[in-house]
Amino acid sequence: MYRSDVTNEESERTAFRKAEKKYKIYYDNTKKKKIVRPVDLSEVVDFKSILEQYNCNGELLEGVSMRNCDFDRPVFCLERRPGYYFIPGALSVEEECRWIRESLTSFPQPPNRTNHNAIYGPMEDLFFSAKEGKALVTERLPDDVSSEVSVVESDVRTPQWKFVKELGDSHGKDACESVPASVLLRKLRWSTLGLQFDWSKRSYNVSLPHKKIPDALGQLAKRMAAPAMPRGEEFQPEAAIVNYFGLGDMLGGHLDDMEKDWSKPIVSMSLGCKAIFLLGGKSREDTPIAMFLRSGDIVLMAGEARECFHGVPRIFTDTENAEISHLESQFAGVDDLPYLDYIRNSRININIRQVF
Repeated sequence: MYRSDVTNEESERTAFRKAEKKYKIYYDNTKKKKIVRPVDLSEVVDFKSILEQYNCNGELLEGVSMRNCDFDRPVFCLERRPGYYFIPGALSVEEECRWIRESLTSFPQPPNRTNHNAIYGPMEDLFFSAKEGKALVTERLPDDVSSEVSVVESDVRTPQWKFVKELGDSHGKDACESVPASVLLRKLRWSTLGLQFDWSKRSYNVSLPHKKIPDALGQLAKRMAAPAMPRGEEFQPEAAIVNYFGLGDMLGGHLDDMEKDWSKPIVSMSLGCKAIFLLGGKSREDTPIAMFLRSGDIVLMAGEARECFHGVPRIFTDTENAEISHLESQFAGVDDLPYLDYIRNSRININIRQVF
């Protein structure tokens, strides 16, 4: 799903790596606390401002054009990157909140796989276990806590793990290891939907257990993919990867090249805190274009754009730059507070793909 074809030493000197370093978060240490080092954002393309300017006077930034198609909202193109489309504010606030909830609750559920599978095997209800203050433990459990256990299906390569209510030091005598669910939630980095990607073989493995892409997500992807689809064809959502970013996390420059037909777009949905996205060229030596991604934005990458290196060097979690106040007002109920606590410091990205 992701490919990098240069060594670390070589990549450190490329134009793409220089841009990653420019926008990556760095800290200046003081006696009292770490302070985020300022970064020059003057060259970052801002499609929200471009849309506002276009609505005001019909003018566009040099190098940016409009996609003329039968679509219900503006679609922007970059003239230097054919096949790349940006749809600012494509999702309603209600849609954003829905997919944030789904990304934290249902998308990491087995048989969908996550980055935790290799160590802990499949785990049920990670988000709700974190909400309830549970911990993941292995080995023998005390007899008097059996009623509190939510059994997790064991992976053949790992010991059996279970979520239990945290019981303090007394529980340590009976468990070989204990990890708070809240820690595992913060260390969640990806989950896969639909056809499962085998990271060891770098290919889709149709034999792995999986569920079809949820209908509502599939219909949304079909609708949003339309501006990038070949005439007369409809996007077929068959797989997706959900990326989870926290403060300081980044996604290094890579290619998405494991799908059969690159004329079909990747539909990429941004949720939560604002990020910087780098879109390079077919070589890491090509200077990438930096742009802001906000919650509700959708990016399409098809054709030549599928051959371009891209990545996310930074997300913004501070109040001034995160730009999630509209989500805070929507997640106002008591039951929504865990979602709000998470998304205040995080970004979620859903990438939907047609595999065959």
